Amino acid sequence: MSLLTRMTAAALIALGTALPAAAQDDTLTISVTFGPTGEVPDPRAGYNGWMSNQTGVTETLMGIDYDLNLYPRLAESIEQTAPTTWRVTLRDGLTFHDGSPVTAQAVIDAIAPISDENDPAFNKRIAGVLDLAGMSADGDRVVVFETNSPNAAFQWSLSDPGVAILGAPSDAFPINATGPYIFREAVPEQLYRVEANSDYRMGEPGFDEVRVVASPDPATASLAFEAGDVDMVINYPETDFARIQETGAQGFTAPTARLYFYSMNTASGPLANPLIRQAVSLAIDRDGIVEAVLSGVGGVPAGTIYPEGKSWAADIAPTYDPARAEELLAEAGAVKQGGTWMLDGEPLEIEILTYSSRAALPPTAEITQAFLQQIGITASVRVGEYGASNDALKAGDGDMFLQAWVMLPQGDPGSILGFLLASDGGSNAGNYANPAMDALLVEGQTTFEQAERERIYDEVQQIIATDVPLIPVFHVSQAVVARAGLTGYQVHPTETYWITHETRFAE
Repeated sequence: MSLLTRMTAAALIALGTALPAAAQDDTLTISVTFGPTGEVPDPRAGYNGWMSNQTGVTETLMGIDYDLNLYPRLAESIEQTAPTTWRVTLRDGLTFHDGSPVTAQAVIDAIAPISDENDPAFNKRIAGVLDLAGMSADGDRVVVFETNSPNAAFQWSLSDPGVAILGAPSDAFPINATGPYIFREAVPEQLYRVEANSDYRMGEPGFDEVRVVASPDPATASLAFEAGDVDMVINYPETDFARIQETGAQGFTAPTARLYFYSMNTASGPLANPLIRQAVSLAIDRDGIVEAVLSGVGGVPAGTIYPEGKSWAADIAPTYDPARAEELLAEAGAVKQGGTWMLDGEPLEIEILTYSSRAALPPTAEITQAFLQQIGITASVRVGEYGASNDALKAGDGDMFLQAWVMLPQGDPGSILGFLLASDGGSNAGNYANPAMDALLVEGQTTFEQAERERIYDEVQQIIATDVPLIPVFHVSQAVVARAGLTGYQVHPTETYWITHETRFAE
């Protein structure tokens, strides 16, 4: 065993993961940048449902296909019978992993805790999107949902991985779901292990076992892949993507709805002034960042939060204009002295926050720092954990927070925009407050006519472009590598689906 292999294996064992010495066709080991949050992570709580959905353990009533279209999944059909009433008919013959039937009442029992603040499965984010007034069963196969107000995003919200349909848990099936794989164990922040559900309704799964191991450092994950310790790496470092394929590895890449963007501290510091926020946006050469950071894997400079030409995207081009940026700084009352912009007698300083679990984040922040310094803005970069960086911006300790989010996880824009930009949004780390924005977000949620919804969300994007509560930088194509022979896999635009029962190594 080479020194590199020994170092890689040691790093993974330190994470509590005993990996096979050689890849096996009946086991798939996937490396990702994050791990489970507990020994039995409830799919409804937090973002736990992403991993259970990605590994084929849980399923939802509705799903999102590879073209971002909504389709019935566990549901056979969905029908809106009144402005606040939806009837969902279940597929016939569904069973949970323990063999018990999936009934309308079981669906109600699975979803109700999401909105119960006293239940461990409570999820404020999802409860707000569902906005449920009540649920009832009409026989064994029909669930009637009542919302508090007209909710155009409701049917899309049923595709959220957190709205997982679960049966009663037991020691044998602590996560008793319906998918092609059965949850077996989790080691917090380290390992998530599932086994095949041989009775899956659509056919026998391609692997006896799937193991997801957490490697927060993308470089460590790439070393583990080259050493043969893992079969697949999700979010492989873009700078190495072309080279690794020359070794015989399979490379998968496709556009996703993930946006790299800055949340701006709009409540304190220099960026409380919208003129300075506009100047910062104009000072960033997005084309230069994409060329330097993504290494040809695929990325599109972002003028707005959705990729150009895709669903919901407004016609807003990314703009690089450092001369205009300096004009705006002067309009904001800044004075340039000796090549440095001064504000109220002190250097105009901007601190950029980010985290390192995605390889493209730190270099994007560093290149942004360089662009700001080119026009005379003093800038610094602080790399930490996601949660700490988010909390710091929320508390006013920092000015810009570089993040990477899937902006259409449910195929509908309403929920994510509300989290990020509503005055009471749960992920509004920049403390942005704009009554016009709040009103538009409510209007978008309660309007059903598609053309009118598009107009509303176009206006939302125009406000983002002019008021700059966040700065879109680029839309990325996800890079995934796997050992040769993997079939039945493709990159999903929401990133919430990894494997199906058809995913396997070719014989």
